[in-house]
Amino acid sequence: MQQKKEKYMLYRKMPGTGDELSILGFGAMRLPQKGQKIDEKRAEAQIRSAIDGGVNYLDTAVPYHMGASEPFLGKVLQDGYREKVKLATKLPHWQTKTKAEMHRVLDAQLKNLNSEFIDYYLIHNLNGESWKKALDRGVLDFLNEAKQAGKIINAGFSFHGQRNDFNIIVDGYDWNFCQIQYNYLDQENQAGTAGLEYAASKGLGVIVMEPLRGGNLAGDMPPAIQKIMDAASVKRSAVEWSLRWIWNRPEVITVLSGMNIEAHIAENIRIASEALPGSLEAEEIELVSRIEKKFRELMKVPCTGCQYCMPCPHGVNIPGCFEVYNSRHMWGNPMMSKIMYVMSMGGVTVEGDASYASLCKECGLCEKACPQEIPIQAELKNVSKEFEGPLKKFYTWLVKKFMVETAKKLKS
Repeated sequence: MQQKKEKYMLYRKMPGTGDELSILGFGAMRLPQKGQKIDEKRAEAQIRSAIDGGVNYLDTAVPYHMGASEPFLGKVLQDGYREKVKLATKLPHWQTKTKAEMHRVLDAQLKNLNSEFIDYYLIHNLNGESWKKALDRGVLDFLNEAKQAGKIINAGFSFHGQRNDFNIIVDGYDWNFCQIQYNYLDQENQAGTAGLEYAASKGLGVIVMEPLRGGNLAGDMPPAIQKIMDAASVKRSAVEWSLRWIWNRPEVITVLSGMNIEAHIAENIRIASEALPGSLEAEEIELVSRIEKKFRELMKVPCTGCQYCMPCPHGVNIPGCFEVYNSRHMWGNPMMSKIMYVMSMGGVTVEGDASYASLCKECGLCEKACPQEIPIQAELKNVSKEFEGPLKKFYTWLVKKFMVETAKKLKS
């Protein structure tokens, strides 16, 4: 399945296509910035150096950098660099109401990217509700027509939803690949390990996003976590433990990293030259398990994301609320946490109904089903107090303004 083609990179074959993709992909969502804009000179140097180091999978999307990511990549991938990579971007389905609009968006993306085709095209950020709406709007006919026209080569989807919905989407089309959030803290959250294995069993290549949970599983660790790492016979950084744990799974084709610091790019490429599937020893896997358990102990709410509490009859996304709440208290960044809460629970990018913690009616069904015996009703009140105070309207306005601005740039 895998062979070492270049000195600094390992590759894995995409099922069905035979494409050999670098196990490390470059995510263009968190490029270096000057003020509020992309630091184009630095970002171009980073991307091209990563490609020169063997990275051949680049991922972007319409909303990234307020609509600036796609046209920036269109400029970077000149001088022969476009031919060296497989380019991935995504359909912002929440901005399209008809099949014709989907085609217009795709044509605008091709123009932005200065490319005649997209190698890997995803329906962005699907869940159960948004999948139903996309079907009603003709997304499958759109994909078939775009593929027939040669505008997209491989069709896939990215997923942020409940596990049961993931299987339904996998079975809903002849997909080439999918993209899921996966790391050692998300083994049961969203698609999780079960979804990873299911997609692979159906012949889909799996691309992993958020391997470091937005960078939180790299860098300085809480002292209790660092103590476990320091006691290991094999010395590795936090980022290396995280990435190697994911790459140990043979189902994973490519792991996306939002790399924006030169030293981090070099480190990731070095790790990606060694991380063969099945290469971790049993004691190393057990060590990561102990790290994961210690993180659970440190969390405000010991939710594993198992989803036994779902679906909530009143529409609360219980695991999602706790995920944002835990991230806020473990890693700080209150403003970004509130923005993520509004985006995830407000139904902005997935067109679903709002799933805020405040929707809880205290029926108690969730607590009866929770294997962790979490006092869910009381904790949801804490989440609501944290994220749904007087500034909720401001953050909602901010997120919606952001989405409107990206839509305008796409259509201009």
